[in-house]
Amino acid sequence: MSRIGRKPVEIPEKVTVQVVADRVVVTGPKGELKVKMLKGVKVRVEETQVIVTAVNEEAQTRAFQGLIRSLINNCVIGVSEGYKKTLKLVGTGYRAVAKGAGLELAVGYSHKIEVKPKEGVKLSLEGNDTIFVEGIDKQAVGQLAAEIRAVKPPEPYKGKGIRYEGEKIIKKQGKTAA
Repeated sequence: MSRIGRKPVEIPEKVTVQVVADRVVVTGPKGELKVKMLKGVKVRVEETQVIVTAVNEEAQTRAFQGLIRSLINNCVIGVSEGYKKTLKLVGTGYRAVAKGAGLELAVGYSHKIEVKPKEGVKLSLEGNDTIFVEGIDKQAVGQLAAEIRAVKPPEPYKGKGIRYEGEKIIKKQGKTAA
């Protein structure tokens, strides 16, 4: 049986969870998120917990149980606290400028790169080298942060590029004179 799927999801105050037809609707102070149900998984809401159960013991059903439980937990955290990723621009002349709701990145190319936020995700800057990606949907925040990082990933020789805050770049030696 799924170990993660068996753990109940704790519902904090000011968050409501409802099972509506084939969806689980999670509402909180920051917004509302929905999770679509999968075959073989049942969800029931008790006073301060959400319990996810599998209908049978097939491997696929147990996998779905753990998946649905994790998605519901991510929604509960998202509508109560929200998610935030921090990106750092490392390199001489690398900078970001706010342009409307989006950003304009200067990262060593001959042109500037425009980044537009997805629905439900907010971009903000601190200085000109720190980008914050915030939102209630964990998947959307992570996806936009990954797309921004993919514009100029850190290279292994000098470490220049866009990296997550706290990310360690293992640098290579480079050429040596013989």
